[in-house]
Amino acid sequence: MLLYIKKILMISFLVLTSPLLKAELNIEITGGTESATPIAIVPFGGGSPLNLSSVISDDLRNSGYFRTLPEGDMISRPTSEANVDYHAWQALGQEYLVVGQVMGNYTVQFELFTVVKGQKMLAYRFTVAESDLRRTAHHIADLIFEKITGRKGVFATKIAYITTTGGNGGKVYRLQVADADGYNSKTVASSKEPLMSPAWSADGKKIAYVSFETKRSAIFIQTLATGQRQKISGFPGINGAPAFSPDGSQLAVTLSKDGNPNIYVLDINSQSLRRITQGNVIDTEPVWSPDGGSIVFTSDRGGKPQLYRVASQGGAVKRLTFKGAYNARASFSKDGQKIAMVHGSGSNFKIAVYDVASGSIDVLTEGDSDESPSFASNGTMVLYAAKQGGREVLSAVSADGKVHQRLAFVGGEVRDPAWSP
Repeated sequence: MLLYIKKILMISFLVLTSPLLKAELNIEITGGTESATPIAIVPFGGGSPLNLSSVISDDLRNSGYFRTLPEGDMISRPTSEANVDYHAWQALGQEYLVVGQVMGNYTVQFELFTVVKGQKMLAYRFTVAESDLRRTAHHIADLIFEKITGRKGVFATKIAYITTTGGNGGKVYRLQVADADGYNSKTVASSKEPLMSPAWSADGKKIAYVSFETKRSAIFIQTLATGQRQKISGFPGINGAPAFSPDGSQLAVTLSKDGNPNIYVLDINSQSLRRITQGNVIDTEPVWSPDGGSIVFTSDRGGKPQLYRVASQGGAVKRLTFKGAYNARASFSKDGQKIAMVHGSGSNFKIAVYDVASGSIDVLTEGDSDESPSFASNGTMVLYAAKQGGREVLSAVSADGKVHQRLAFVGGEVRDPAWSP
């Protein structure tokens, strides 16, 4: 039986409680690439309660694309182009240089230079509230990343995940949302009963998730800005694996109200329900293609869990994966060209990427209990759940498998990650 269905059936019998606890995720780089580009992020001048250059430096370094120069190795601290000595930065082996300053009530300006050519590449100025300084630092990192690599940055995005704290008889589950670097975590929902399977709307304003707060599975949609939530599916049996359509008007879900778990599409406004798959099999974990034209899901209709594709209006089902005894829990890249998934056999599960055009599969991780992959919106990284020392943690791996990160949650376990648009 599929891991998702096993988990949801097991969870339906749990009755758990626990005290409130809040903690951040801390990123640790566990593997990198020698080809990372050298860049110096000089400490910003002026006065700011937040070290913006440190946030920018951490973002770029954690991406795996850049090797940032330690502050102690910097021979000068320019804050504008007038004070930049390009030859000195060339001597330090730097390819790019970022300088900036914070003036008055948080007017932030920065400049990006290519050291070898001695040219300015970017220059921006923002006036922001104190509470927006960290978000501004992430935005600056995004601008730098895109200018140099040609890819959109994801440092200003969010991640959603489920934390578990407390011991037996005293656990509590929380759906939390944090910045992509693990800071500014906020609790979206909290329950003594399990929460699982968070999924973002395409505009990043809502999250759908599964809750067992009534000791039966139900699917809720919650608006992040207001906290308002709506129970969208509470049919008898399994209500699981919600996934927003690209236009945000529908949810693909797994329901067992008519027997075996199958894929349905639920119109959020009208509450009308359309059954997509048929048969005496287990169909689950639906995800929409970026163009909204099809749904990829996990099914055991071929004997073992594999990925299948069907038009979002229903119709003929096509099997996608053939290599490996187990392929499940799909996550599309934004361009629709790749699918991250759980790949394995027996009790050994890793994160892999399936190429839609060629059908090839590249295994990215080396763990034996990796699950719940979620592509970053720029396609460069995959966030996933793993086990370390018997504990559930979050990890991330670059789409080429070269860069590895671990996001540790102090005080409990963390699972079911979902990267925002």
